Amino acid sequence: MNKVQTTCNYCSLACNMDFYVEDNKIKKVIPTEKYPVNKGFSCIKGLNLDKQLTSADFPKNPLLKTSNGREEISWEKAYNFFSDKLKAIIAKYGKESVACISTGQLALEEMALVGHVFRNFVGGQLDGNTRLCMATSVVAHKQSFGFDAPPYTLNDLELSNTIIFTGANPVVAHPIIWDRVRKNKNKKVIVIDVRKSETAQNADYFFCIKPKSDIILYYTIANYLIKNNWIDDNYIEKYSENFDSFKEHVSKFSIDDIEEKVGITEDEFLTLVKLIHEGNAVSFWWTMGINQSYQAVRTAQSIINLAVMTGNIGRAGTGANSITGQCNAMGSRLFSNTTGLYGGGEYTDEAKRKIVGDALGLDPAIFPTKPTLPYNVIIEKIISGEIKALWILCTNPRHSWINNTQFQEAVENLELFVVQDLYPNTDSSELAHLFLPVVSGIEKEGTLINTERRISKLNPVISKPDGTFSDFEVIYNLGKSLGMGKLLDGWETPEKVFNKMVKVTKGTPCDMTGVSYKLLENGYGVQWPFREGDILVDNERRLFENGEYYTPNKKVKFIFEDVAENPVPTNDTYPYILNTGRGTVGQWHTQTRTREITYVTDSSSANPYIYISGTLAKELDIESEDEVLVKSINGRSSRFLALTTENLPHDVLYAPIHYIETNNLTLSIYDPYSKEPSYKYAPVSIEKI
Repeated sequence: MNKVQTTCNYCSLACNMDFYVEDNKIKKVIPTEKYPVNKGFSCIKGLNLDKQLTSADFPKNPLLKTSNGREEISWEKAYNFFSDKLKAIIAKYGKESVACISTGQLALEEMALVGHVFRNFVGGQLDGNTRLCMATSVVAHKQSFGFDAPPYTLNDLELSNTIIFTGANPVVAHPIIWDRVRKNKNKKVIVIDVRKSETAQNADYFFCIKPKSDIILYYTIANYLIKNNWIDDNYIEKYSENFDSFKEHVSKFSIDDIEEKVGITEDEFLTLVKLIHEGNAVSFWWTMGINQSYQAVRTAQSIINLAVMTGNIGRAGTGANSITGQCNAMGSRLFSNTTGLYGGGEYTDEAKRKIVGDALGLDPAIFPTKPTLPYNVIIEKIISGEIKALWILCTNPRHSWINNTQFQEAVENLELFVVQDLYPNTDSSELAHLFLPVVSGIEKEGTLINTERRISKLNPVISKPDGTFSDFEVIYNLGKSLGMGKLLDGWETPEKVFNKMVKVTKGTPCDMTGVSYKLLENGYGVQWPFREGDILVDNERRLFENGEYYTPNKKVKFIFEDVAENPVPTNDTYPYILNTGRGTVGQWHTQTRTREITYVTDSSSANPYIYISGTLAKELDIESEDEVLVKSINGRSSRFLALTTENLPHDVLYAPIHYIETNNLTLSIYDPYSKEPSYKYAPVSIEKI
């Protein structure tokens, strides 16, 4: 048997797995023992990467919607149909009338290529579903650090003696992270959340706060630390700016208001503050509970501010550490040519445009002159009739988009809707005018960048069947059909595209000029930055150890703002708050892939369910497994099975994101800076059916 090491393309840990293959058939899958991320461990999803496109006879050829249903057509006909229709729409309505939405599940090279085809050549709008999970952290990092730079290594989880998770549930969402926590024998685990999640149940300390009160809590903590002089004056003076203004701002936040505004007692607050003060290696970790909010960027920065003012950054076991969602969200953030130029540059920076143009062998005039319209504006412009064509790659917005019925309404306005995916039967694929089938990640080549900035190799484990294509090949062939000609020279293979992207990073914070496919074949991955001429000594490296940031004056910025008023509070008709998140370890996003894993389907509910506190259930005469109707302030309603729990506050409900019924209820509200949707708060009512 041959052994092939490759990277899991589910979550942001991007674990490595060893596949044992004989006669082009996978015999067994084992976590890679030496890989620095997962060190021989894996969740159920990684162990079942071979369970994709196995449960049905899926088409090899594209599907075109006709009056009689869907007709299987040749690839040549599909490319011609797509390109002719797209060009006709542009000719009639202009370049602003076409849009594309990609995904953090694509390889870096595929993202770069679709950015070249759809932004550079077509001139359309191109955003990614990473907007739904990581846009907040990107903006927070850029504004505070001067660059989108998560500073940590996963090893910091084993070196920290005070680990604080806010709005994060790694026991379910990132089991590899929780494994690292478990291996740390000298730590206190603190969870701040609106519900007693699986991680909270395993923590040393749990602080149950009111929904969306995080920013008030962190400003109040900052004020208390400053008043008691429990801060690192030396670090603040040498490496930061704007602290005096921040100090004045947080002076308005008093411990006297903590119970009313945040929901924890003064004693609980003092316990939390002392834990931060007494820890000599404090690490702050957050994910979607922070990112998906109507004031998300400033909340993330309130965490960054705490880490900086206490000197808990740039040292082993410390950091203000955002945990990414998807396997290549970091690749999307830097190399998709959407919100900024390849390698993290601004479209308005003429010097950067020339550098990227020279590196890619392109006239800089071809690059966009401004960031793409964000995801929410793309949908709004489809509804208003301004955008007429949409191409989505390996994402499922009919299910995952906030207030998701709105997406279905948007699709009805499109003259061209193309879906590229593994499966023809996702909620979005079934709406498409044209469906383009592609192969899974275990049949293609490329690279992924994980949550700790680690670049790793995606290797083909088995040969793809004749007549089938990878995302890269479909994007490239579409570019040819659109008439790109010589503009595709040097973009023919993933490795060639990777080498181009490496060139554009020269001299940037994410410098990858010392990385090559050959180096990545060593099986350890490489964290950026890794410059040409660097020698790989340590497999795990953190940023800001020298106190220098990526801002013009090399200092980290204290950024803050008054607490925003909740745009849609609860009322007498909708008195309860719907919170959303992961269900079980095995379920992933909209369950298009994990539904093929028998273990997952056996251990999770086929029916949508919602958690309700025991006290509220008793008040409303609801028992476990009763069918309930949940109505949202957005005017829609969904049916669920109710499950009673003691892990929720009286007025909070919790529904997993893996069911289409959940995002039927969420609201079209976004952070003003990141435009990330506010998935975690929707006023609702609930009644037994």
